[in-house]
Amino acid sequence: QVQLVESGGGLVQAGDSLRLSCTASARTLSNAMITWFRQLPGSEREFVACIMWAAGNTYYSDSTKDRFIISRDVVQNTVYLQMNKLKPEDTAAYYCATHLGVNVRIMKNPSMYRYWGHGTQVTVAS
Repeated sequence: QVQLVESGGGLVQAGDSLRLSCTASARTLSNAMITWFRQLPGSEREFVACIMWAAGNTYYSDSTKDRFIISRDVVQNTVYLQMNKLKPEDTAAYYCATHLGVNVRIMKNPSMYRYWGHGTQVTVAS
């Protein structure tokens, strides 16, 4: 069982930055990928960024690749999402999830993730 806890959301102005954190309870992440998704009410969860825990390889959506940075701290068992130059369209609930196994072909599919955090709200005012 893996528990994920997100933090760091809030209300900011357009152009501001926020850093989200996702801390995992288990130490069985050696062969896992940790992914951030976001979701608006009534919409599907959207892929934001992914990091492969062991190798540190990172992947981004087209809408975030030039503004967001995903990273990990193996000592703290935490994944971060540094969000810069935030836009009102970044407003959403942000979730981290983990898939125990590495497969880039499925990383953007939220239905392939078994373990999820409770989410943290990010609101960007214009």
